[in-house]
Amino acid sequence: MQPAVKIFSGTGSLYLADKIASRYGTALGKSHIQKFSDGEFQPVFLESIRGDYVFLVQGTFAPTDNLMELLLMIDAAKRASAGYITAVIPYFGYARQDRKDKPRVAIGSKLVANMLAAAGADRVITMDLHAPQIQGFFDIPVDHLDSSAVFIPYMQRLNLENLTFASPDVGSTNRVREVAAYFNAEMVICDKHRKRANEIASMTVIGDVNDRDVVLIDDIVDTAGTLTKSAALLKERGARSVRAFCTHPVLSGNAYENIRNSVLEELVVCDTIPMKQECSKIKVVSTADLFAIAIRNAHENRSITSLFIHSQRRER
Repeated sequence: MQPAVKIFSGTGSLYLADKIASRYGTALGKSHIQKFSDGEFQPVFLESIRGDYVFLVQGTFAPTDNLMELLLMIDAAKRASAGYITAVIPYFGYARQDRKDKPRVAIGSKLVANMLAAAGADRVITMDLHAPQIQGFFDIPVDHLDSSAVFIPYMQRLNLENLTFASPDVGSTNRVREVAAYFNAEMVICDKHRKRANEIASMTVIGDVNDRDVVLIDDIVDTAGTLTKSAALLKERGARSVRAFCTHPVLSGNAYENIRNSVLEELVVCDTIPMKQECSKIKVVSTADLFAIAIRNAHENRSITSLFIHSQRRER
């Protein structure tokens, strides 16, 4: 008899895990986070998971309790004799610490990868890592989903006449190039120079955007400083309209104010991180279907790559 699939959620991603379980066709597993008065907590599974395929849904966005909760849930599942444990991490925190770019700094994403494996995870399913090479930090399989599977249908419904894609910085060029290739569209780059983290010294546009409908693409929108400055510069260079698609809405600091006051037509994000407040310019698209299919394919040993629609080329 094939082991059962059971989907559980940490407290941080309950809003998304409930939708994933529903799309998969099952009820969310029963668990509880026991909390002590000093802030310590202990996950408890309220049903047997012996021999089962266990999928633990938890994004590791701030606060760091979300990461610790996931690690403890993995450990609890391992000690409860789960057959196979998969950490489903819609947003993989600490991904921006992916290299030693200055002396005496931590490589946070490598440390988190080590902790997940040490806790007992057999596999990780995540989406749009800040740097794809972070997969190499893991000694367990990683299924790296691509948000283009939910963004591209939205872009197609916009039916923009003179579509041009833009990268808000040099680091996102590969991601933008793949989507531009799918649409057979042009792309431009907004090259920026930073004084320090979250502060831009200068920016320039490489390419022509005159009378174009421009779509900015990035994996993370944090303070939205880069994004809104890029949009303003593109408008100055003659863009007809500017909108942005960013997978993970970190949206810290003055992000919501920056977006409200920007020239952006809209900012489209995924539900990998819960929104902190409402904003008329921000549209949220769900990743629940994509994660549900990925869970099913992982359980049935079917292809995950088939979910990457950007790898297909639209015929004209």
